[in-house]
Amino acid sequence: MESDDAGQDRRVVEVTGRREPRARADERDVEPVEFGPKLPEGADYSALDVEARAGLRSLPKSLAELVGKHLVAAGMLIDEDPERALVHARFARERASRVAIVREAAGLTAYHAGEWAEALSELRAVRRMSGGDTHIAIMADCERALGRPERALELAKEAGRDLPPDVAVELRIVSAGARRDMGQLDAAVVGLQGPDLEPKRRDPWSARLFYAYADNLAAAGRTEEAIRWFLNAAQADDDEDTDAAERAFELGADESEIAAALPAETVEVDDSDESDEDSAEAPDAAAEKSSNGVALDG
Repeated sequence: MESDDAGQDRRVVEVTGRREPRARADERDVEPVEFGPKLPEGADYSALDVEARAGLRSLPKSLAELVGKHLVAAGMLIDEDPERALVHARFARERASRVAIVREAAGLTAYHAGEWAEALSELRAVRRMSGGDTHIAIMADCERALGRPERALELAKEAGRDLPPDVAVELRIVSAGARRDMGQLDAAVVGLQGPDLEPKRRDPWSARLFYAYADNLAAAGRTEEAIRWFLNAAQADDDEDTDAAERAFELGADESEIAAALPAETVEVDDSDESDEDSAEAPDAAAEKSSNGVALDG
């Protein structure tokens, strides 16, 4: 009859294609078998931030380091390859499901990978564990993506008024999108109005807020106002995370308006003196658009 240890070794070979050295009896509870998704170069425990390390202190040291490496890998890959990042986040969650920081990483990675139900489930768990509403806007956006705008609005009501300013703005943007999903276009526009919807404001979220407002104005058929607010968004978007200028142009803004809204170095000038050969070597490039999972701007 095959021993339990032999059976465990065989399963490891089936999963990984290679046999792991068997731990001594006194090491089995503290030395996790390190198999699973291959870690990218640089995915070291030392790269984990202080807060995340603190969250892993409840685990045995060796397990904390293993889980931490895969959290680092998920963070490294989340923008360029979210599906691969999610593999690492799931691996970490399977080994430390009672740790809030691990569930948070799994939820955010699932969101970036477009796994809305999984993201919502993980972030609900984090909310139960921590009692906070840090990710309430993402949870509401998952409800929208799952075709449940009414639930998104219910979450917004639950959150109350004691939210950090950036989270409150994101929740307004998601709520406006939910209103729009329900055909309440005027309500979507009104829901984004407030003291921070002022063209001269330069809060970290101003470009996104202005863009969302313009987008909902356009959906409501208020084209001239939409153009103005897309131009305001372009002016506030120092990092060029949005396609606000392109949206304004599509709605009828002229080149002089767009040039006035953008920094001089970002304005493309058609130099008629250049040869056809030079022009062929430098075709117009499509403006890079932001990608944050499902768009929070409606």
